[in-house]
Amino acid sequence: MDTPISVDIWSDIACPWCYIGKRRFERALEEFAADAANPPVTVRFHSFELAPDTPLDFDGSEIDFLTSYKGMPPEQVTQMLDHVTNLAQQVGLDYDFGSVKHTKTIKAHELVHFAHAHGKEAEMMERLMRAYFVEGRHVGRIDALVDLAEDVGLDRELALNALEQGTYSSDVSADKTQAAEYGINGVPFFVFDGAYGVSGAQEPETFSEVLREVVSRQGDNK
Repeated sequence: MDTPISVDIWSDIACPWCYIGKRRFERALEEFAADAANPPVTVRFHSFELAPDTPLDFDGSEIDFLTSYKGMPPEQVTQMLDHVTNLAQQVGLDYDFGSVKHTKTIKAHELVHFAHAHGKEAEMMERLMRAYFVEGRHVGRIDALVDLAEDVGLDRELALNALEQGTYSSDVSADKTQAAEYGINGVPFFVFDGAYGVSGAQEPETFSEVLREVVSRQGDNK
C-alpha cells in the first residue's frame, strides 16, 4: 500500500483567508484523489489564534475591529473586505462580514480537538467556519459551540463537558508551540509530510504541485 501523505494545516476559525485556503486545497485534493495511482492523503487541523487578545464579546463590526485593533483606516478596511468577499465567492463561499461576531476563538479550537478525538474533525472545522463567516453565528461562547457540535453529530453533553473542563486546552497549546517551532507567524499554513511548508491561501494548482512533488520524493526513497 502506498504511504499516505500527511497534511497538517494551521489555521484560525476567524481567519477569512483560512477558509478560502481550505476550499482551494480541497479542490486540489479532489483532483489528486481522482487519480487512483496516487496515495491517500490524511489531513489534520491545528490551532492558531490570530488575535488572542480579542474579547469574548467584541462590541462592534468587522470594520470596527480592524480599525480599532489593527489601526487600519476604515476606507482601506472596506476595500480589503470587498476584495476578500469577491475571492471567497470564487470558491463558493458567501461571506457576510456585516454579520460577523468577533470573538476569542480559543474554545472553538478546543472543540476542533474534541471533534478529532471523535472522528469529526473535518466536519467540525467546516461547520465553525461557515457559522462564523456565512451565518453570523457566535463561535466563542460554550453554549453556542455545543449547538454547532451537535449539528455535525457530536454528543452535546460530552462536548459541553470537554469545553467547560478545558479537556483539550493542552492540545491547543501544543499546536501553538509547534507553530512557533516551525516559524509560523501567519495562517493558513500547510505542512506536507512534515517537510514542505506552504504559506497562505494559494491557488489549487500550487497545492497540486506540492502533492505531486511529495509523491515523487516518496518514489525516490523506495
